[in-house]
Amino acid sequence: MDRTTCCVVGGGPAGMVLGLLLARAGVDVTVLEKHGDFLRDFRGDTVHASTLNLLDELGLGEAFAKVPHQKVTELGLPVGTDTTLPVDLTRLPGKHKHIAMVPQWDFLDMLAEAANAEPGFHLRMNTEATGLITDGGRVTGVAYRTRDGQTGEIAADLTVACDGRGSLLRAAKGLGIHSWQVPMDCWWFRLPRTEADRRGLGGVIGANRMLIYIDRGDYFQIAFLIEKGSDARWREEGVRSLRDSIAGIAPWLADRLDAVESLDEVKLLDVKLDRLDKWFDEGLLCIGDAAHAMSPVGGVGINLAVQDAVATARLLAGPLRRGTVTTADLAKVQRRRKPATVITQGMQRLLHDKAIRPALQGRMDIAGGQRAPLPLRVLAKFPALGILPAYLMAIGVRPEHAPGFARR
Repeated sequence: MDRTTCCVVGGGPAGMVLGLLLARAGVDVTVLEKHGDFLRDFRGDTVHASTLNLLDELGLGEAFAKVPHQKVTELGLPVGTDTTLPVDLTRLPGKHKHIAMVPQWDFLDMLAEAANAEPGFHLRMNTEATGLITDGGRVTGVAYRTRDGQTGEIAADLTVACDGRGSLLRAAKGLGIHSWQVPMDCWWFRLPRTEADRRGLGGVIGANRMLIYIDRGDYFQIAFLIEKGSDARWREEGVRSLRDSIAGIAPWLADRLDAVESLDEVKLLDVKLDRLDKWFDEGLLCIGDAAHAMSPVGGVGINLAVQDAVATARLLAGPLRRGTVTTADLAKVQRRRKPATVITQGMQRLLHDKAIRPALQGRMDIAGGQRAPLPLRVLAKFPALGILPAYLMAIGVRPEHAPGFARR
């Protein structure tokens, strides 16, 4: 049986950041990633200002600058028929006054390159965790299977589940979870963009329809929100129904809707919003989406996952080096990160209830001329207040900073 001090399951943003930081602390860490590369389309591509600050602290700012990405410096909030209120991100505090949109695989490749420079870091691609190893109720490692069918086990002082919203490890341990109803699922696809088009990131709210557009340079990444569980019905209606729906609320996109030739090009995100009651058990810790699945509202999932990883490394590096990790140590991670998660999920639930649900039920039609909700009207009247939503999205609640041992 192989052995490591910390086994991280899942090579997403949380897993790779945690692996990098622990390795820099002198902890032997093994990251298991079930795929052979990081190439998955329509994964979260939003890297927030607080994460960019973290990369600078880790000495990775220059490496990130070389990765192809777009800078979003403006949020467009819908306040009238074909009218948006620009929220200026350049008023944010700190060096990075923007949100970066970067293909997640490039971001993860950059983190992997930095982590591979550390002697205690081991990344196993094509290696899927298939279950937990336990001894007297304590998690002591994981069982795995490689793509070519080989099986094995890795013993670890601590196993960290970074395996996402469908976490196998949290299910295997039977950790209790609280889920909230969400009003929508999300369709992801691309539409061409020209230099004359809107910039940045914005939204359009119409009766029974809602979309978010993200400026990716020569194309828009579109999030088209549909009622929860309605994917099959929409697909039965066909691509023309999608085109007509978008043209009805965003006529400025009508001239390029033929670019979506088939609904095969449209990817479904099954939206979830949940949180574990307890993020840990003996020998096991869950962070990121494995501990708290986030709604796509605000694109904050990656940011929270990375912040979880930073807090985990700072709080657990010492106990891991000493071989003394206890459940009391793991509880410190939850105490540190739960408040930010609760507040952020609370804001997402508020937006679900006050904007998305009414829009998808036909009770809100800003694109059709209906009066915007009070918070948007207040922002339109007092634009300086736009710094509040800008800060909450781009910086977030309780941003974490790199511990001294990880800085370069």
